[in-house]
Amino acid sequence: MRKLRTSVVMAILALFLGLGGEAGPVLAGEKPTPVYAPIGDVTTTPSGYTQFCQTYPGDCQAGDQEARDVVLTKATWRDLGAVNDQVNRAIEPMTDLENYGREEWWAYPTNGKGDCEDYVLLKRKLLLDAGWPRSALLITVVRDKKGDGHAVLMVKTDRGEFVLDNQETRILPWQNTGYRYVKRQSQTNQNIWVSLGDTQTTAIVAAGAR
Repeated sequence: MRKLRTSVVMAILALFLGLGGEAGPVLAGEKPTPVYAPIGDVTTTPSGYTQFCQTYPGDCQAGDQEARDVVLTKATWRDLGAVNDQVNRAIEPMTDLENYGREEWWAYPTNGKGDCEDYVLLKRKLLLDAGWPRSALLITVVRDKKGDGHAVLMVKTDRGEFVLDNQETRILPWQNTGYRYVKRQSQTNQNIWVSLGDTQTTAIVAAGAR
């Protein structure tokens, strides 16, 4: 991808320096029974993702893969917090129309500006580059607390699924965000999208510029 400005490069360095989140209450006490989002049928691919794959074909390689969950430890939780915190701080929120002159455009935030999908794409790339399994890092479309279309990164772990979000500083279990889940990437093929939750909602919601 194109050269990122200094503030965004700091987000990459933060991952390896161990900055960001603490071990957190999620790892305290006995391991709870994990709760996972209900998966529905194969559904339509967001148009923005299709356009992203045309721009960055190397990051959308097709093919099935083993569905692997992340084993959540103090170290992996700190790394997750580092990526989430640093990207949220490094990127200036800006709509696609303001940034790219288009209503919907998914891209890496190479100029340090972006909307929700751009935050998600960078967080996902940093974790992938650090060796996290692709099948556990799932771009997800939701309706946020205002009912607007929004995109987040869902991380599938042995302790459940957690959400990395530019609207929320904390990394929360998916069921604690207050969002309505619409669709996300399949664990076994990143170019296939599956519905989540209510199928009627899935048919009408697309990720918006937030």
